[in-house]
Amino acid sequence: MSGKSTPAFAGDDKAILIVTDAYRPQVNGVVRSIEYMEEELRRMGFRVEILSPDAFRTMPCPGYSEIRLALTRSGTVRKHMIAAGCTHLHIATEGPLGLMAGSVARRLNWPFTTAYHSRFPEYAAARVPVPAAFFYGWFRRFHNKGDGCMVATETLRKDLANHGFKRLMRWSRGVDTSLFQPIRENDVAADLPRPVFLYVGRVSVEKSIPEFLELDLPGSKMVVGDGPELERLRRKYPDVHFTGAKTGTDLARHYASADVFVFPSRTDTFGLVLLEALACGLPVAAYPVMGPRDVLGDFASGPDRVGVLSEDLRQAALDARSISSDRCRAYALRYSWTTSAQQFTDNMLSVWSSATIDQP
Repeated sequence: MSGKSTPAFAGDDKAILIVTDAYRPQVNGVVRSIEYMEEELRRMGFRVEILSPDAFRTMPCPGYSEIRLALTRSGTVRKHMIAAGCTHLHIATEGPLGLMAGSVARRLNWPFTTAYHSRFPEYAAARVPVPAAFFYGWFRRFHNKGDGCMVATETLRKDLANHGFKRLMRWSRGVDTSLFQPIRENDVAADLPRPVFLYVGRVSVEKSIPEFLELDLPGSKMVVGDGPELERLRRKYPDVHFTGAKTGTDLARHYASADVFVFPSRTDTFGLVLLEALACGLPVAAYPVMGPRDVLGDFASGPDRVGVLSEDLRQAALDARSISSDRCRAYALRYSWTTSAQQFTDNMLSVWSSATIDQP
């Protein structure tokens, strides 16, 4: 925020407060990104404090009962923020807690960054008869009041810029290649007809999972994940193997036991599951949209490809079967959470520097 006087923000200059509406025990890309940032930032010598709905009374989010929304007031949020004693503030989500934290920060003249994790306008438009443009206006106002909005890919940066978002900063993602790797033993799909086509992620309407389940493919289909659509899809597709949510080594084994990772979503800003699948040696089949297009880049075609992007998702899934597992693994090794954390801290430090040095 150019021209602002020095913020009234006293705290440990090696400490970061992350405010998020999404946190454990939720299992999704936002939560995993925050968890990996915590680990890497602490390894870099930062103290990391998390302010999440765990600190307050909560209620279930309508339509997503596994997501808890904080029931509190901005005055209480303010006390928590001050008590954390952190110099750097990052607001990860645009939920009730994130909105209150942003309001408190502006009143206290604290610089802060935000992150655009999810294409919520598209998610909401898929559920309610309200155009995505309405939600973009709401999100734009929130993010533009901060000092920097972190985005995962160049495609997303351009898209948000076209919607009037300002001060956009790149923050890529990584993958834990020590956890996600080709695990040959204990094949969890050993009893399923081959080939096995896999989806991993939240089982919800915006993920377009039926577009995968309706495909006429040989072998078997497996869905790993939980969400509001799980029981309905189980009933509608009895031949599909639904496992529920998996984590850690168990999740890695499910990736490694499949033959192709099919990603039918058109609304993800990145898609951590794409990197996890590749790290486990699993080629990707997806639509040529934001997320898959950015993660695979030039390696979505040609002799060195690690996935197939096509509007014909069935043909993409069939063609992906011929891709080398070793090539997929080698490609995933390019992505590091350490590099991601360095980008994150560089963004934080640049915001703090401009906010404190740029005097009126």
